Order: sequence, then C-alpha cells, then structure tokens
Amino acid sequence: MNVMVRNLCPVGDDHEHDILEDGKIPVPEHVLAAVRTLIEWSGDDVQREGLLDTPKRVARAWREYCSGYAMDPGLHLSRTFEEVGGYDEVVLLRDIPFQSHCEHHMAPITGTASIAYLPKDRVVGISKLARVLHGFAQRLQVQERLTAEVAQCIQDHLDPRGVAVVIEAQHGCMTGRGVRTHGVNMVTSRMLGVFLDDPRSRREVLSLMGRP
Repeated sequence: MNVMVRNLCPVGDDHEHDILEDGKIPVPEHVLAAVRTLIEWSGDDVQREGLLDTPKRVARAWREYCSGYAMDPGLHLSRTFEEVGGYDEVVLLRDIPFQSHCEHHMAPITGTASIAYLPKDRVVGISKLARVLHGFAQRLQVQERLTAEVAQCIQDHLDPRGVAVVIEAQHGCMTGRGVRTHGVNMVTSRMLGVFLDDPRSRREVLSLMGRP
C-alpha cells in the first residue's frame, strides 16, 4: 500500500501534489497509458516482465529531463559581486557538458557549451553560468534557441559589455534515426554587445574558447 504525504512538487506548477512515502511523485494513469501505448506501437508486449514498470520509470525520467520548465534560470544570476579588484576582462566558463532533448523527435542532444561575458562592474559566481545553461537545456529544445536563450538571459540580468555563447552538440535524431550519421557535431553561437560589434573582441573570446 502506498502511503501519501503532502508536499510541494519539485517539478511543475506551484500547487501542492501528493508525494509517496519514498519521496517519488505518483504518475497519473493517463501518463502511464500513454507510455504503454508507445511501447505497443513500437511492437513490444507491455505485459512482458521487463516492461511492467517501464511506463512509470519513463514518466518519472521525463519529469527529470524537463525539470527546467519549473525553473527561472535568471534567478541564478541575481547575486553578484562588485569587489573584483578592478577586473574588467573576459570571464569564461569553457566546455560545460550538458544534455537536452530535441523538440522534434524528443531525442537526446548531448554536447558542451562555452559561455563568456565581459563585465562592467560586477561578476557572478562561475557555477551560475552552468546553472543557467542547464535550466534552459532541461526543456524540449532546438540548439539554436538554447544558444540564444542562454546568451540573452546573461545579457538581461548582468548587463555586461558583451556576451558570447558557443554550443557544440550531437543530436540523437540524426545519429539514431533518419540519416543515422555518427560523429557529426552541430555548432551554434550567439554574440551580443562588443563581441558582436567589435571584430577584435570577437576574435579574442573565440580564441579563449579554443576556436579559430
């Protein structure tokens, strides 16, 4: 028998949800039915022993994959620091690993991002740049939008002199289906401020990112 307690759902809206005693969120029957239908459509038997608990596992996994919908990534940039010893050069976090899922086939997007900004008079803790990336990545995405959202979020909340975001990733919708082409990386970039307007600044930040 499942014992229920009341708690706030860590993913989703602001309403209270039932939480099982083991800390897991119960999965609505219509969600379980949807996963079962997909398994049957794929050609397998949902009553097979190895698949009996799969609908529940899949449902909870997708709540985790898409946990970014419950986040405001900009909140990670709310605490800044002004005592930086007069530092006014590029701040760069390079090769941040991330995983997302494409909105067209819900297939994995796996890659790395390099995020840089040129501060005016304040900086943010470097881990917050990674949290902004993950907040947007943990949604159904296209790589182009993900790149733009991360850059614009930093621009809006830190008001730096420039922002540069470069993402390189592989897409499961290309490697696991369709053309089935492996080892191909997609690269997207978004430059704002001086990194867009000043070719010298753009070359500098791209060089720091390890890109020609």
